[in-house]
Amino acid sequence: MSLLSYIALRREIQNKVVRPVPDANVNASSIDVRLGAKLLAETRDPKLPDDELTVLELGQREPLFTEEFDITAEPFLLYPGCFVLAHTLEEFDLPLHLSAEFRLKSSVARMGLGHALAVWCDPGWTGSTLTLELHNLTREHVISLRAGDKVGQVVFHRHDPVPRERSYAIRGHYNGDKTATATKPETR
Repeated sequence: MSLLSYIALRREIQNKVVRPVPDANVNASSIDVRLGAKLLAETRDPKLPDDELTVLELGQREPLFTEEFDITAEPFLLYPGCFVLAHTLEEFDLPLHLSAEFRLKSSVARMGLGHALAVWCDPGWTGSTLTLELHNLTREHVISLRAGDKVGQVVFHRHDPVPRERSYAIRGHYNGDKTATATKPETR
């Protein structure tokens, strides 16, 4: 497996593996990605009393209770301890010989923005924006999230092609998602 650097990244951008990508967002070995237009903010289950929490069953892949916000006109204010599902402006089409992984930009991490560890993008993941699991790790600061903000970077790994039947194109649940997407039940 090899990490793609600037020239190979430019070639993959021309091949529409990731789009749209302004020239300024191509780094030595990563591509900066920006927040998309919508996010899903965690909310309480409206049927529960205020002193009761929702229990989510991992085996059932239950989604969080959320409310959708459009962050193009005005920012979403992420308060300490709050959690949102956001998405990238960029859309991805990974061929069978490329994988990718997301990392927060260090500058936004230093502001107290955190991201869950769901960072891997398998070969065959196509027609989708990347859903980001963001939370505010600070105790005393509110973080403003606005569409178009640079939030992270994606690095790409070239490897032997995987068989199509073992790729995300066949086995994945989130192909074709164009916005922040909550958990989906397993279909296998």
